Amino acid sequence: MITSASVGRALVAALAFLGTNAAAHPQVKQPVTGRDSNELVQPVYRPLTLGSISPRGWFQDQLERSAAGLAGNLFDFYRFVKDSEWLGGEIEYSDLHESAPYWFNSLVPLAFTLDDSRLKGQIKTFLDYILDHQQDDGWLGPETTPQTRGLWGRCYILLGLMQYAQADPSETDRIVDAMHRYILLAHSMLEDNFTGLIPKPDDVFDGSGWGAARAHEMHISLQWLYENHPKNNSEIIWDTMDLMIQGNVKFGVDWRTYFVKGTFPEVVYAPRNQSYSWLFNHGVNLAEAVRFPLAIYRTSHDEALKVQTRTAVDLLTQYHVSLAGTIIGDEAITDNNPSRAAELCTSTEYMFSLTWIYQYLGDNDLADQTELTAFNAFPGQIWSDWWSHQYVQQENQPWARNLTEQPKMWDNVESYGNVFGLEPNYPCCTVNHGQGYPKFLANSFVGTEDGGLAHVLLSPGSVSTTLGDNKVTISADTSYPFGLDLSYSISADDDFSFYVRIPTWANSQSSATGPSSDSSTSVSPGDTGLHKFNIPKGQSKVSVSLQTQPRIVERANNTAAIYYGPLLYSLALDFNDTLRSPVAYDQGFLDPASTTAQTRDHIVETTDTWNIAIDTSQIKVVNPGNSKVAYPAWALGAPPVELRVAATEIDWPVRYDSPVDPPESPKAKGKPFSARFVPFASAKVHMAHLPKMDLDKVDLDS
Repeated sequence: MITSASVGRALVAALAFLGTNAAAHPQVKQPVTGRDSNELVQPVYRPLTLGSISPRGWFQDQLERSAAGLAGNLFDFYRFVKDSEWLGGEIEYSDLHESAPYWFNSLVPLAFTLDDSRLKGQIKTFLDYILDHQQDDGWLGPETTPQTRGLWGRCYILLGLMQYAQADPSETDRIVDAMHRYILLAHSMLEDNFTGLIPKPDDVFDGSGWGAARAHEMHISLQWLYENHPKNNSEIIWDTMDLMIQGNVKFGVDWRTYFVKGTFPEVVYAPRNQSYSWLFNHGVNLAEAVRFPLAIYRTSHDEALKVQTRTAVDLLTQYHVSLAGTIIGDEAITDNNPSRAAELCTSTEYMFSLTWIYQYLGDNDLADQTELTAFNAFPGQIWSDWWSHQYVQQENQPWARNLTEQPKMWDNVESYGNVFGLEPNYPCCTVNHGQGYPKFLANSFVGTEDGGLAHVLLSPGSVSTTLGDNKVTISADTSYPFGLDLSYSISADDDFSFYVRIPTWANSQSSATGPSSDSSTSVSPGDTGLHKFNIPKGQSKVSVSLQTQPRIVERANNTAAIYYGPLLYSLALDFNDTLRSPVAYDQGFLDPASTTAQTRDHIVETTDTWNIAIDTSQIKVVNPGNSKVAYPAWALGAPPVELRVAATEIDWPVRYDSPVDPPESPKAKGKPFSARFVPFASAKVHMAHLPKMDLDKVDLDS
């Protein structure tokens, strides 16, 4: 994350782009101030209550490792949580005061998903403190003067409170009352020339405009409050959402003007001579902003915003999404060459955005894209024990070390950025990454418009919920995405409809069985991707068997990547792992009290030949029927299905201590050989975006 500029310098810049932005974007749409309906647009697929879905199998192991790793222990030792101003301390890494809110929003779903008493104790302590210290005027947080009160940090507090209230009914009334007190204050601040959102000359918060760029982040929690606990404040809640967007427009960061063909940048190179604010090009901003039009669509009922949401996803996918499923931005977007990098916060936020968007648009490929991020980019940036993470990830990354040269191929990341560590660059990823998998699981089963249930984000898990008066329990036993068979055990008090999503990559050999017959029927993705089972009351079993082949995705300059199912595959590289004490994000002194015995930075350097070209006409799937995954699932060698690919060594220059973009006209340096390819996220050092060559026939069994 780019550190906030000094307020004076930032306000000069803000006034400059405020003065030019209207001319740059004549198509600006003003936010809705009136409305024809008091109802919010409803999702196609309804999310279930937090805690009703539990993990199983390898996914449970991952969440338990996260709980035992960084996410579950930051509260006890990490200075930006334990000693945060939110808990009476004095330490923050920025004037946004976002560290504890990020952590709270992450740990609430992890604690309730695992039903972990230790984690619940942490969030209960935090909840009690912030509610007991809510100020007389309703303000949530440590700031006591108007000049220090920025709204942005509260967005994640409200998201955490919303989830807490859903999962623990004993706290709901208390939380809802606190949220209403805060919203009344926030509304009055926004009415006063957007106080707290747009900094004034004497303000000392958010000097760069993050809050204005992410103004829609308050909508999810406010829309939940509006629908479930309005307390005669419906108009205030609705008006607060409108005012947030009006402030966003006034500050010059209306995403509706950016996600437009012809305006949205295909590539952005330095010097960045652009007519719009740099905030538009920030990777994490984009990961969150992709849901900006949809947040407004829920209140406005403007179908054009629903369409624009799809356009936003498509533009990002075409020009700036990596092969692993995240937005390439280091920290700003440039192009999608594999020497560029993607921030962990980006994959975390983009995965959640895609999940939310999918529930409203219902497009099957959006669920595929969510899984692409969840099973490739996101876990690929986290060490297998969940104690270390990267700040940025490259598609081609044969080492993760302190680069010997300043990485000028990146926009705003330091040389230590791809090390697996405690805080290898800005600390936002340290406190924010924990939300990734719990929120993915929490949205894996959804309610359908006909009153049934659907398993849409495939993974091992179970759900227990009530459909009207019908109590239903479903257990999904699978090693997906490592194995492609899914078996369901179902208990229901009455008949209901159950659906399983069939991914777009599944071929015509895919099949389903049950509940009333052992014979299988063929399944195909279709428009929605949902295969329907009519489930009778009592005990039932159904199953889905997905079939696929390796897929080749072509990229520019005769390069390609290889997929099998939802997994990107990478050259497997053996490596040396050197441990060292954590380095502070600013390269300064790191107090040992803000570390533990488990917090170690990993310097990872390959011992294998990484500089290869591949022949994509020669690929063999190894162990396609083996679905037994070792734990931890994202360690090298743990996933059961591998590929063998014909390859040859080539000359591949290095610049800034990193492989340059793939050579356009590679020449073989020796005989072709059978190269081992493994799931990208299990190869912490990897090569996935490779040049193609036609090679002599290779024995792929050798």
